[in-house]
Amino acid sequence: MAMVRAHVSPHELVAGRYRLFEVVLRETNRVCWSGEDATTGRPCLVTQIALPEDRAGETGRRAPGRVIRTGEAMASLCPGRIAAVSDAVVVDGTLWTVSEWVGGVPLGDLLDRRGAFGHARAARVGLELLAVLEAAHAHGVTHGELSPGQVFVREEGSVVVTGFGLAGATLAPRLTAPAYASPEQARDERIGPAADLWTLGAILYTMVEGRPPFRDRGRPGATLRGVDRLPLRTPVRAGPLTEAVQGLLRKNSRERPTRPVVRAALVRALAEDSDAASGEGIRPGPRGRYAVARSAGGDRPRGTVVAGIALALVTVAVTVLAVTGRLPGTGDDDATGAGQRPSSPTTGTGERPSAPAAPPTGSAPSSPTGPPGASASPAPPGSPPPAGFRRYDAPEGFSVALPEGWRRLDTARVPDGAYRVVFGASGDPRTLAVTYSRRAGDDPVAVWRDDVEPGLARSGGYRRIGDIRATTYRGREAADMEWLAGDDGARVRAFGRGFLLGGGRSFSLRWTTPAGDWGDTGNERALAAFLGTFREGGS
Repeated sequence: MAMVRAHVSPHELVAGRYRLFEVVLRETNRVCWSGEDATTGRPCLVTQIALPEDRAGETGRRAPGRVIRTGEAMASLCPGRIAAVSDAVVVDGTLWTVSEWVGGVPLGDLLDRRGAFGHARAARVGLELLAVLEAAHAHGVTHGELSPGQVFVREEGSVVVTGFGLAGATLAPRLTAPAYASPEQARDERIGPAADLWTLGAILYTMVEGRPPFRDRGRPGATLRGVDRLPLRTPVRAGPLTEAVQGLLRKNSRERPTRPVVRAALVRALAEDSDAASGEGIRPGPRGRYAVARSAGGDRPRGTVVAGIALALVTVAVTVLAVTGRLPGTGDDDATGAGQRPSSPTTGTGERPSAPAAPPTGSAPSSPTGPPGASASPAPPGSPPPAGFRRYDAPEGFSVALPEGWRRLDTARVPDGAYRVVFGASGDPRTLAVTYSRRAGDDPVAVWRDDVEPGLARSGGYRRIGDIRATTYRGREAADMEWLAGDDGARVRAFGRGFLLGGGRSFSLRWTTPAGDWGDTGNERALAAFLGTFREGGS
């Protein structure tokens, strides 16, 4: 079987239509990219899979149609749980599938970055996967290509599954991730629902043990032989999941437990595990990279217009990231001032937000050092979040208290490790953006002035409020800036604080609200909560 090409130019269009931005995940013989439809501008997930060389011609005629049909059928059965496939094409022996953008983080990425999961977390993901598989099996569909890379985990813990329709699209027993193939696939036998249950067991094993039950041996054939012939390495960290995992990974498909038995075991593990009550969720890190931008216009409510501008700015900012390799705000911030909400002071430079000083016309005076809430004292480590807020622990390592109902809206990354995460809520025009940089200068005021502000100034309606102010935050050098952006119909006000961590690393927090609401008590309280509870180490 041919292997996926190691490199694809991010500037080339797949099938003359789909632009590739960033690799989301790599698995054996499979690479997922974030991208966009160059025709519509909509974000999408593009997956690249090498086809068996001896059958690429035959597969090229039938694989795309099968993938699209199966994907569409499953998406209608499980709305929001299956990534709808919009296009598929074979180019030079490679199958490219295009699906809607999947909100969440690939499970494989979470495992690579965070290691083994607790029993409750693994059981929750397992139950989500089992629900999707039950719906598929009830309609005669076997996934057959399931793996940690085909499972995207959202912030609240729900999952989205990709890859339906690949099994059977070629005569190969397994196209991708052979370490998660069932023994019957390894023997190239006819497969059914039991094969998916085996893979569910392999994924559960990987989540609790921190490694797959059978390792990838570099060549698909060798890996498949290992799955079929080698004994299972006894799990040592599975705890209450041990019996279910070992049962699912029985070589004889007829000896594996049924779905109801598996479900009961997962529910039992969830109930027995003490961290089940902690609300420990799987927080995404890599999604959002290309959020759908909704243009502001028409006669939608004012809040919707402002929110649309903000999301549009996220998309603009991420596009800059894709083209320049730098997070917006590092000197090439194309963020259009309107609703900077998405574009957080940015990035690559680790903007050091600055706290603005002058209050908006008609609002209550700001504190001497910045806007309402900017001088809030950091809460002691371990302090509970303010009433109406919940602590969010990001997989990237930071934590912050968020208003109830808020979630992760967008994530942008660059290869050197810099990223920006945007938080908000549906129908709420306000946003908080957290940006981490590894190439920040040594003067936080200069970062705002020289790297961030020029990009903001290129957008319509931008006006800084007051001076960029040097300050300190948690004992570190910091700077605050405040500005207005957007037109009269959707004017927003933003406050940014950036602080240096040393070694070129920095964080910035950017808070954006409708300009007319800046002085509201709720907004003052939110900003104070963000500044008082943010921890760069998740402590």
